[in-house]
Amino acid sequence: MKDTWEKVFEYASSPLHGTMSRKLREGVDIQVNEGKVYSKAVLFLGEQFVRITEDESGQKVNTYYDWEKIESVRTYSKGE
Repeated sequence: MKDTWEKVFEYASSPLHGTMSRKLREGVDIQVNEGKVYSKAVLFLGEQFVRITEDESGQKVNTYYDWEKIESVRTYSKGE
């Protein structure tokens, strides 16, 4: 399933210039395993894990997901 999840994350984000990371597209939120909904987050798609970085109250908060433990990914965006 890693290939499928990777495509979902790529669809929901765009490359962050000069890095290996990706930022969520404007107006797109993402949720992994029915957990927290992330907005304006930066994603890093590693070989064995996904890292989601958020800026909360001036602190960088990193959440890591094992590719093999991801069971669902949900994206949110406004309809037209």
